[in-house]
Amino acid sequence: MKNLSLCLAAIALVAGSAGTAVAQDHGRGNGNGHHDDRGDRGRGNDNGQHRGWGQDRGNGHRWARGERMGYNDWNGASRVDYRRYHLRQPPRGYEWRQQNGQFILGAIATGVIASIILNNGR
Repeated sequence: MKNLSLCLAAIALVAGSAGTAVAQDHGRGNGNGHHDDRGDRGRGNDNGQHRGWGQDRGNGHRWARGERMGYNDWNGASRVDYRRYHLRQPPRGYEWRQQNGQFILGAIATGVIASIILNNGR
């Protein structure tokens, strides 16, 4: 009888924990049982933001070191040949962009700005 009670208690414990795992919401569903993984692939989410990128500020914004450029700001800035403008070679994963009279050294994957140089007619 004691073994039967222990066995039933173990079954109830396992069944209860399995039900809890099924009921957990990981924040990726859209409320109708379908998985929405658009943000998981880094392409963006429902409000137009790109995962890991900052807020788009527009062409007239004066960027500062440590800021995170918006995805559209990054793509709207001109790519720069660092040799032509006598800039230092960017580290792996970074590149120079030019926007609004600024040379911007930023991370290609996230738009985090590592360095800014004002373009004084070089």
